[in-house]
Amino acid sequence: METKFVYECIDCKCRFSNASVIYLCPDCSANNVPTLPPKGILKIIYDYDQLKKTITFNELKKEHWLSLLPLKTMASWPALRIGNTPLYKTDSRKTNITEHQLLIKDDSQNPSFSFKDRASALVSAFALENDIDTIVAASTGNAGSSLACICANQGQKAIVYVPEAAPKGKLLQIRMHGATLVPVKGTYDDAFELSLEATRKNGWYNRNTGFNPLTIDGKKTVVFELFAQMENRLPDRIFVPTGDGVILCGVYKGCEDLIQLGWIDKMPEIIAVQSEGSDNLVRNMHADHFEIISSNTIADSISVDVPRNYFMSIQFMEKYEGKGMTVTDDQIRSASKWMARTTGVFAEPAASAAMAGFLKYQNEGRVEPGSANLVLSTGSGLKDINIFNQ
Repeated sequence: METKFVYECIDCKCRFSNASVIYLCPDCSANNVPTLPPKGILKIIYDYDQLKKTITFNELKKEHWLSLLPLKTMASWPALRIGNTPLYKTDSRKTNITEHQLLIKDDSQNPSFSFKDRASALVSAFALENDIDTIVAASTGNAGSSLACICANQGQKAIVYVPEAAPKGKLLQIRMHGATLVPVKGTYDDAFELSLEATRKNGWYNRNTGFNPLTIDGKKTVVFELFAQMENRLPDRIFVPTGDGVILCGVYKGCEDLIQLGWIDKMPEIIAVQSEGSDNLVRNMHADHFEIISSNTIADSISVDVPRNYFMSIQFMEKYEGKGMTVTDDQIRSASKWMARTTGVFAEPAASAAMAGFLKYQNEGRVEPGSANLVLSTGSGLKDINIFNQ
């Protein structure tokens, strides 16, 4: 593969060639343990100085972001319609929001009805270009159903490790797409570790977020779409549902790419929203020692004991003055109903957490008049209907 990108360790800053598959920095990850967030996460770096001279944003859009993706050609991209999801401007007559603007980026319109398709598509395309036919992942449901969907389209084999408590609708999606489903007695974190063991033993390609660096660059494409949809600008504030921190870092990475190329001059305020019952990322932001509290929330997609992308998330948040916040499960349920009834967008609990964050921010008087505020709605409410019947 041409050297249009390299991998950089966020800890030691060592750079690695893209000539072979790599997940973590071998030195910094040597002492990682399953009970703590991993060190040695890799960030994909492009030749921004050269790109400044050779490409405009309109040209980047026409080539479907190829110059800022770790691929040789978009011919390896799945044939499904991934991305290009709608951006909704909410109606103030219905929402009663008049002093500022509320926007919703609805990624439930992706093929598997989840934001996760952005990462799965890039991982699958990379695997195709490198003659890899089997991809494995750990998932609470969305990443697994996404991988199964994309692999079915690409003629690849998907193997998905899931905790037994994963919602039945998501498990059905995985089965219907023909993936191998491996139920795990335990949590998402247990499934994660088992998938890593299977990767080492069988040589499968691993899609896991917070492990495979491509997942971040897949998710950053939402920012490029926003920039295009808003006519070369971004919202003032973006609310991101957060578990492992990979969507959060994808949003930061996309914005940072635009800054590096001189197309925007500042980072939007990015808010990491977690459930109170699974707040291991934002609760530890300023702590001296990382402390895990077992997760218990209706928002299964962001229910994580060990946030795998913790250190990159904290680096981005400290560098760009990002904020973290929590919402209760009751606030998540309420936000989902409010969003469905006032905007027509029915979001799953994890996605509704971001809307709950916006509503909480607004109620606390922290949203400036005239500001543009965006909620990332990352999955369909039909993914987990039992939650809304409780």
